[in-house]
Amino acid sequence: MITVLILLFALGVLGWGFYRARAFGRVGILAWLQSVVLMAPWLIFFSLFAAGLYLNLASVLLLLLLSIGLYIFLGRSLRAEAQDQAMADRLAKRLEDLVRSSDWMETDIADATDAADATEATEATNAEAVSGSSDEASSLRKEAPAASRQTDPSPRESILMPTEDLKAVQGLFGIDTFFAIETIPYQDGAIFKGNLRGEPEITYERLSQGLTERLGDRYRLFLLEGPEEKPVVIVLPRTNEPQPTTVTQWGIAVILMIATIATSFETAGLLQQFDFFSELGRFRETLPLGLGIVVILAAHEIGHRVLARRYGVRLSPPFFIPTWQLGSFGALTRFESLLPNRQALFDIAFAGPAVGGVVSLTLLIVGLLLSHQGSFFQIPAEFFQGSILVGALARVVLGDALQQPLVDIHPLTIVGWLGLVITALNLMPAGQLDGGRIVQSIYGRKIARRTTVATLLVLGLATLVNPLALYWAIIILFLQRDLERPGLNELAEPDDARAALGLLALFLMVATLLPITPSLAGRLGIGG
Repeated sequence: MITVLILLFALGVLGWGFYRARAFGRVGILAWLQSVVLMAPWLIFFSLFAAGLYLNLASVLLLLLLSIGLYIFLGRSLRAEAQDQAMADRLAKRLEDLVRSSDWMETDIADATDAADATEATEATNAEAVSGSSDEASSLRKEAPAASRQTDPSPRESILMPTEDLKAVQGLFGIDTFFAIETIPYQDGAIFKGNLRGEPEITYERLSQGLTERLGDRYRLFLLEGPEEKPVVIVLPRTNEPQPTTVTQWGIAVILMIATIATSFETAGLLQQFDFFSELGRFRETLPLGLGIVVILAAHEIGHRVLARRYGVRLSPPFFIPTWQLGSFGALTRFESLLPNRQALFDIAFAGPAVGGVVSLTLLIVGLLLSHQGSFFQIPAEFFQGSILVGALARVVLGDALQQPLVDIHPLTIVGWLGLVITALNLMPAGQLDGGRIVQSIYGRKIARRTTVATLLVLGLATLVNPLALYWAIIILFLQRDLERPGLNELAEPDDARAALGLLALFLMVATLLPITPSLAGRLGIGG
């Protein structure tokens, strides 16, 4: 039943994606097809698995290769279509400008004709009339600017920003970038409401560059979506930026890292049925599993930091969460500088689970392939019912061996399995977890708030059967429930390829954490 619900959920997400993609025409449909191609191998695999049919490893790899090939092909088609559409948009804009120029020309000719007629009429008047007209014209010239000039945005109340700086910021806006109509005080800066007149990326670059030229590096400019779901510009002093990690926080991070290494080796000892801290002399026995957990955690953090460096974003040290069950729940990491856009948020958040997940999945598959009768570990076959993804892969590789009460497996299988669980826990779509940041980057803050609440509710229900869910509910509720602060340009969304990768990551997270029901496990021959 659970497997069927996962498949229905995945199909529902794809259907919703198709509904959203239709509005973007052919480009949107091609992007949606990329999502389908990425999800298809796993949907086919789990559908057949739920029906009692399981593919061998060669067939699974073939499906993945076909998926990658089709994804690359669709990506090329998408780029070509996007270029054609962009060219058509530029041509349409050029024609519109020409038409507007033609209208202005006709207006100028009409004005010139009216002026000529007015001149002839004026020459026919006497000197006294001319003098009276001169006085009246002078009066009109005094009133004309107030009636004809563009209304300047003015604050509704006094603003702490210096008047000279405020005028310099207001001078940035124009009819071809952002047309400001209202100024509102906000902290030590101001919020400017108005209408966005260009593409978010181009508009932000022009406004930000102009702000730097006028006021140097004293202010930051944000392009966001306001409460009314309309674009707003916020200008704030740089003093409001995230603060660097203090010496005390560095000390806490180091202590947590040492504790995590210790709990990783303790987990390795417990898996071999002895207490590492009570029998330190058996250190070598815990070395393979303990180091494996540490390597996966390190790979996760390296993925984050490589992409952060690419975008020029500073990260705090990782604050690892040690635990006896898995060695570690992962790490909490905060941004110490502002993010340029939502694409950067996605890439940095996705990179950690992607690297850690690939390393863990590789270790799991290699461990299953190396498992044989007489392997180092013996675990009850019922353990493979704890994860749909792990159970399905084990059934494909080990076959009928899962019907035995005890299954002999290679230690790499355990390491890979633990790594997948750690990665999946960090991919839950809540708050400032990697999964929450991915959802926020793709769908925005409103959807991210809803998924955070939904995740907490699901964890609350899961605590009835699994104490691990309670730990994570507490961590999210007290440490990670808040969303990530907005980036400098929140209006520019990640492309559809990133959206597809995000959906795939969330789908695999669910498949890793959800168990196989006893009835389905019995039909599939998992656990006797």
